[in-house]
Order: sequence, then C-alpha cells, then structure tokens
Amino acid sequence: MGNSSGWRGPAGQRRMLFLFLLSLLGQALSEPIRYAIPEELDRGSLVGNLAKDLGFGVGDLPTRNLRVIAEKKLFTVSPENGNLLVSDRIDREEICGKKSTCVLEFEMVAEKHLNFFHVIVLIQDINDNPPTFSQNITELEISELALTGATFALESAQDPDVGLNSLQRYYLSPDPHFSLIQKENLDGSRYPELVLKAPLDREEQPHHHLVLTAVDGGEPSRSCTTQIRIIVADANDNPPVFTQDMYRVSVAENLPAGSSVLKVMAIDMDEGINAEIIYAFINIGKEVRQLFKLDSKTGELTTIGELDFEERDSYTIGVEAKDGGHHTAYCKVQIDISDENDNAPEITLASESQHIQEDAELGTAVALIKTRDLDSGFNGEILCQLKGKFPFKIVQDTKNTYRLVTVGALDREQIPEYNVTITATDKGNPPLSSSKTITLHILDVNDNVPVFHQASYTVHVAENNPPGASIAHVSASDPDLGPNGLVSYYIVASDLEPRELSSYVSVSARSGVVFAQRAFDHEQLRAFELTLQARDQGSPTLSANVSLRVLVDDRNDNAPRVLYPALGPDGSALFDMVPRSAEPGYLVTKVVAVDADSGYNAWLSYHIVQASEPGLFSLGLRTGEVRTACTLGDREAARQRLLVTVRDGGQPPLSATVTLHLIFADSLQEIQPDLSDRPTPSDPQAELQFHLVVALALISVLFLLAVILAISLRLRRSSRPATEGYFQPGVCFKTVPGVLPTYSERTLPYSYNLCAASHSSNTEFKFPNIKAENAAPQDLLCDEASWFESNDNPEMPSNSGNLQKQAPPNTDWRFSQAQRPGTSGSQNGDDTGTWPNNQFDTEMLQAMILASASEAADGSSTLGGGAGTMGLSARYGPQFTLQHVPDYRQNVYIPGSNATLTNAAGKRDGKAPAGGNGNKKKSGKKEKK
Repeated sequence: MGNSSGWRGPAGQRRMLFLFLLSLLGQALSEPIRYAIPEELDRGSLVGNLAKDLGFGVGDLPTRNLRVIAEKKLFTVSPENGNLLVSDRIDREEICGKKSTCVLEFEMVAEKHLNFFHVIVLIQDINDNPPTFSQNITELEISELALTGATFALESAQDPDVGLNSLQRYYLSPDPHFSLIQKENLDGSRYPELVLKAPLDREEQPHHHLVLTAVDGGEPSRSCTTQIRIIVADANDNPPVFTQDMYRVSVAENLPAGSSVLKVMAIDMDEGINAEIIYAFINIGKEVRQLFKLDSKTGELTTIGELDFEERDSYTIGVEAKDGGHHTAYCKVQIDISDENDNAPEITLASESQHIQEDAELGTAVALIKTRDLDSGFNGEILCQLKGKFPFKIVQDTKNTYRLVTVGALDREQIPEYNVTITATDKGNPPLSSSKTITLHILDVNDNVPVFHQASYTVHVAENNPPGASIAHVSASDPDLGPNGLVSYYIVASDLEPRELSSYVSVSARSGVVFAQRAFDHEQLRAFELTLQARDQGSPTLSANVSLRVLVDDRNDNAPRVLYPALGPDGSALFDMVPRSAEPGYLVTKVVAVDADSGYNAWLSYHIVQASEPGLFSLGLRTGEVRTACTLGDREAARQRLLVTVRDGGQPPLSATVTLHLIFADSLQEIQPDLSDRPTPSDPQAELQFHLVVALALISVLFLLAVILAISLRLRRSSRPATEGYFQPGVCFKTVPGVLPTYSERTLPYSYNLCAASHSSNTEFKFPNIKAENAAPQDLLCDEASWFESNDNPEMPSNSGNLQKQAPPNTDWRFSQAQRPGTSGSQNGDDTGTWPNNQFDTEMLQAMILASASEAADGSSTLGGGAGTMGLSARYGPQFTLQHVPDYRQNVYIPGSNATLTNAAGKRDGKAPAGGNGNKKKSGKKEKK
C-alpha cells in the first residue's frame, strides 16, 4: 500500500491494528480476499500481491490471465508479478459519500479453468477535505430579555470526511456574554449551540461579534471559520415550542416529486407579530435541499426530487421555528427511505471465449456469468436459470457468480451452435427479471467416417478404350468441417498383380474419378476388382472402403481365324478326295474356324461365295460341314474348287476366306494321271515338294511296319487265353485317353487309340470314346466293340460277338447332347441359325486325327487311298498336338441364358466318329515317279 501521512500518529496506529484484526479474521482462499488502502493513492500504487494470495506462482500468470471484472476500472493486475495495482484516482467521498465504511467489491477472473475470485478493498479515509460553513457571516438576533443559560443553535460546518478525519470540535472566540456547547445528532454528526452566560443589555451593547471555528480530527487537522453577528433585539419573552422534538417518518423510494412527507408544527404563546412563526431548514447540506422543500408558513415538508434507496437510505433534517419576536425553536426530522423492487437484475458475461468442442466432457465450463441487483433483501436475491432446453445447466459458485457447464453430448453435425438465453429473476413482489442471450459455437472434431454414396460400384468399360479415359467415379461424403471433412481417394487393394495395378488404373485423390492407364483387351482381361478407400484429413484419420468391379466389354476387334483347312509350310493348299459313288449328304470335309471375341462377336456363320459348279455341294451355316448336295455323275469335272467365307456376328461383321480343293475319285491312283498331266512348275520349289511327298509315303510305310512289329511282339508275350480274344482277327494298342500329363495352356488335351487288325489292310486308328469316369491310365487294350472292322475281310464271321462290321461313314461330325458344353437343352449342328456350342477345336481335332489314322493304316497305298479315309496329309499325323490352337469355347454364350461354354474335353458320349472316304493331298504339284 502507498505511504500517506494518515498512517502516522495514534490514528495511524489504530488503522494498522484494524487491518491486523482483519487479517486474523480472514478465511481461506475460497472466501473473499480483503485489502485495505487509503484513498487518493497514485496510479500504479501497490494494493497487494494478488497472485500470492491466490496461491498462483509467477510462472502461472501468463496462462491464468487474471482480469478485474468491475464497472469502474479502478484496479488492474500486473501480468509480470500478479500485483494488484491502483489504475485510477480513488476518492472515498465520491464513491461512498458519508458512509462510515467504504468498501469496493469486485471479481477477479482466471481465464484458465474459468473461475471467479471475490476481492474486497476497504477504502480508508484520509483528511483531504477541510470543514466548511455554508455562510461566511451568520446573523443572530437575541432578545435582551433572554435568560441566562438560553441556547441558540448555530449553523454547523460540513466535512465530507468520516471518522477521525471528519468534524470533531467547534471553538468560539472568547466573549463575556456567550459560550459554546457541542451536541451530536443521531447520525453522529456534531453541531454547535451558543449559550448565553450573562444577561444582554441592548443599551450597553446592541451588537456582539464572535468567530466560530470548526476543526476536524485529522493529522494535521483542518479547520474553517465563520463570523457570527449577534443583534440584541427588543424583548419577546415567549419563544415558539415544537410539538415534538423529533419527527420521524418512513417513505418509499421513487416517491413522485411534490409528494408530502410530513408537517412540523410549533406553538408560540405570544400574540401579534411575536406569535407569527416562520419555518426554515437548519444544518442541512446541499443534497437535502435538492430533494426536500419546507413551506415556511405551514411547516409542510415535500419532495422536489426522486428518492433512491440504493443511493441513501435515510435523511436527518433540522427545522427552525422563529416567531415575530425573534424567538426560535428547533426540532429534528428523521426520514427513512424504504426499499422497493425497482431494479431488475443485471447479467454480465465474465468469459471472452464462446466456443466449445463437440467432444467436450460432461461438466466442462462453457461460460462465466455474473449477476447484480441494486435492491436489498429479498428484492436483491437472484435466481439464475436457462430459458429453453439445452445440453447445458447453470451451476452457482458464489452469491452472484455462476458457471454454464455441459450436461449432455454435443454434435456439431446436428446443431452447429446454440443460442442460450439466461434469465435472472429476483425474489421481489412482483419479481423483476432480465435475460441475456449468448451464442455458443460448437467446434468440429473428426468424429465422422467418410461414407460412400453406394455400397459397391460396378462399371462396364468397352475394350480398346483410350488410355487416360475416365471409367468410373466414386464419391464419399464426410459431414465434418475443414480438413476433417476433406476426403481423398486411394486404391488400397486389387485382384490384379501389385506391380501391374498402376499400369492399369489410377484414381484422382481429390475427385474420386478412376482413370484407365492403358487400353483394355477383353480377350486378355475380362474383369477385375479394386478396393478404393476414402480417407479424411483429420487427426486421427478416418477412412472407409468400397469395392469397384470393372467389367471389360467385348468389341468385335478380332476377325475369324480358319484352322482347317490350312496351308502347308510351303504355302500350298490341301485337297480332299470325294468318291464318285457318294450319296447326297455325304460329308466331304469341314471348315473349322475360331474367333477370339465373345458372344455375338464370336458367333460364326459359313457361306459359299464361289464354286466351280454351283449346286454340287452344300455348306452348314453354323457347322461349316461340306456335304454333297446331289448324286455325282461322270460329267462333273474331276477337280472342284469352293471359296468359303466365315463371318462373325459383330457389327460391323468381320470375315475370313478359305479355298477348298475337291477331287472326284474312288482311289488315289485315279487322280495320279491328272496330277502328272499338270505342267511342271517352273519354280524350283516343285522339286522340293515332290521329295516331300515321297518322304511322307516312306514315313507312312515305316510307321505301318512299326505297328505290325509291335503287334507281333505283343502276341508272343501274351500267355493268357483271354488275350487271344482281343486279337482275333485284330489286335489294338491303346494309349491312355484323357488329358496328357504334359498338357499346357496352348496344347489340346487329347490322345487317341491305335488299333491294329490281324490283316494289315484293316489296321486303322480309332478315335477314342473318351469318358473321364471310365478311362483308366492302366488300360492297355482296346474294347473289341469300340473299334471298326472293314467288310473286305471275308474271314470275319458276320455274327461275331467280339468284332463289329465297319459302320458306314458317319456324316454327322457333331457331338451328342452329352458331349456338348453349355445348357442342358441346347441343340447344335443345324443350319437354321440355332446358336452353336462352339466346340470347333474338338471337332477339328477329331477330323485331323481320324484322317491321319486312316491314312497311316492303308499301307498298300503310296499316299493312302483306301476307302473310308479322308486322305489327311502326313504332316497331321498322330504326333501333331495343335499347340497353336487356343480354346475359344468359353467366348461364346447362349442368348437368354446365364450359361457359358466350358471346356468339356472330358465329357464325350460313347459314339466313335466314322472315317471319311476321301484322301487329302497337296494340290498344284506334279507327282514325280
């Protein structure tokens, strides 16, 4: 506290003792913190170390942020050391007036942890105001008949200081006729009275001059003087007398101006002018004169201003009654002001921040509230509550301080802010209330996972798409704000190889658009699946996954490919031999083609676009089978040429062409002259072709000899009787049917049986009856009923139970219903446009193997010309695996059905196809003998 002269001397010691007693009566920090300072301290003067008294360390001050909450900023807190300092001039008389105790109460707020601290500062009076008289000269008329001991009231001096610093004593200048006595009012104020101690004699001295001095009790003391002029008047021996020495009345505050308060009355026993009484105020200050008015004739006291209990609760007024003979009488009027509930409660927000996170725990303080009511008693007691239903409640800390805390869960996505109305109501009758609305903003936290707009995504992309094209768009939403709601997209998993994923697709992290990094090929990749992740930017990061299935749709970008007939290594075409005795419908050959596309794009149709003699042959629209259309005669040319086109079902359709060379002859010897008549080609390649033909013939003979040798060795080793039944009259060796152990993706999984009859002319290859459930790898011999015997053998009994006669040529190359892949009710092989089961590779293999076997079995012919063979070139012998032929059956689907064709290599019926009657040979070459 600041130094002042008011602290020296006995009075200062008494003040120090008072402060010491206050410190002994102090309570814990939860009670108000009390300080005492003198008034009129300089700005920046120390009041006390508030941080120390609150238990805060110096290091805590920057985070605590102590602030003074008061209407008048008289104090401030030093942020460096926590000292409470004076920030403005403090005038006790201006703040508290004549109150004996002047106390300033205010709240300190600590921003961290949001708490109030109540502070009470006692303002001690210093002697900064001297006593003053309202008049410099006071005239007093005293009758000469005044008795000794008579008293006369004098005007009192006014001193705004209180306690010892207020007016203490009056001194009168020495005079033989007068002395001075000092009296006190009910409120403790002192006033002087003049006492007549010796009779007056107007004839001796009509006037007396006195000096009245008023002195206060300060150190040093202050004083003032006034002149008293006494006029000795003629005798009036009856002074006025008031009916009461003290008049007391209680009035309500806010009494309208002009209202009557009370009426004083004095009685004078004299008559005439000496009995006329005039009433006047005496010993009152300026404030009272502004509030009250006294009728000088009637003595009625009325109000001329508004009374306010909160400013002052009582007034003591002196009234003088003077008669015409200058006799006076005095009385006191005590006016008590009663409180009315005329002040509504006031609400003040003591906290600056009005933001709260949505994940705040229950009981978190949101705001600090302070209330005040200027009324007293029940009129000043306040009840603070919320108006409306909110997830908050008000908790009272002290009498007039409250905290707004959370009592329910907050969700910014549902309610981003609350307009909370706080109502303060007093307990007066009728009660008064006031309201204040504050807006609480809910701060966002990352509590929402991104949500995709669809549970899964499926998109169709046509093959041959341009690289970089957008193929899909995924979208997820996050109701959070800022980075918490900013969604990015990533590919986190795929059924593609990880090293290939980036070369196929990518996703835009911002937009969720999926781009193709390359052109897709339906024939290589028909579908793939991605797992996309939507991830926000919050902390911690939240994410969600969704699957995206990409289906690559087929386009007609592959033309049909003819597998049979094919050109030889030298570029020459094959020819098929047709016996002239062939009946209509005789199967001559079959065009085998495939298409790498799917669906309608792979639905092939066969058409004859050019023929040497139209009408001789017919072509299956869907099967590609070439059959005789009529009975052949001698007038038709021996050589026929067919140009066949294979078209797919795409839009626009793609096609391939192939040329078939057909020769009418019953044996190969018949066509040799025709071949020899052809001019020798000038190309040296003809010589090479001739040698190749000779080599093929030699290979066929050697192969036949090897078969005969193998059969002979087998007959010698056989010792069981049952064995003889298998080789009478023929013997067969059977290879293991089914899938080869060395089967690969580009090798057709088929094998065949080699059956040799006892007569070399009847030895032939038989296409196996392949059934996965019946064929065992350990079976070495053929079933007698499953291979074909020629009718040329006269020794063969017609009713043999072990051997069958050779069946006529099988003109139906199609598989039975059990052999066909696809749905159970599908039909195949007609020319009416029925959807085909695309078993091209299987049928082609049957044709090639059967023709090769027939050609090899006819050892008596140079190139193989026996009846019942198709003359397939030796280059398509048993060792040919067709590794260059892919399996395209899965490409074709049946319209209106979910079924797709699958590899049914192991599902065959029990019918073995019959061999054809034609031999095949290269055309365009001259055979050299």
